[in-house]
Amino acid sequence: MINLILFGPPGSGKGTQAAKLVEQFKLVHISTGDLFRYEMSNNTPLGLEAKAYMAKGALVPDSVTIGMLRNKVETHPDAAGFIFDGFPRTIPQAQALDALLAEKGTEVTGLLALHVDDEEIVQRIKLRGATSGRADDNDENIIRNRINVYKNETSPVFDYYALQGKSQSINGIGEIEEIFERLSAAITQLQ
Repeated sequence: MINLILFGPPGSGKGTQAAKLVEQFKLVHISTGDLFRYEMSNNTPLGLEAKAYMAKGALVPDSVTIGMLRNKVETHPDAAGFIFDGFPRTIPQAQALDALLAEKGTEVTGLLALHVDDEEIVQRIKLRGATSGRADDNDENIIRNRINVYKNETSPVFDYYALQGKSQSINGIGEIEEIFERLSAAITQLQ
């Protein structure tokens, strides 16, 4: 079983590459954004709990997010593996993911971090903003703040898995196919 964390700042191409990797390696893509939307739109118990926190402007606790993740993993008992996109964002979340996978008799195989410089990210997100309809994709100050939040709060997860010999930095600059080939080669080495 291959369990990958696709990692990188906003706009680094995680979603684009995850879709291609899922097809190539027959993995299940788990995006926390998609999980939240699904659980909340279907008014599941976890979705209602998440809505209550969000309505108060509070962060959804890790326990709720892990619950959603657990539900998704358990609906795919025969999966060849998973690509986690947008999770974990903190070391406690990484530890919770490790515990969940250990319960299933598996572990994180590797963390693949798409490395893209800040100016490229800003340009990519602004380009995406032309069609995404997301206000935060059109405001350069918000984009730069999202990059800083990633660097300060999320990037330590790379180091957490690096200590286990599982983190790799992948050049995220170039054509979509070039980046895909780099990721595919890294995954093939993990198998």
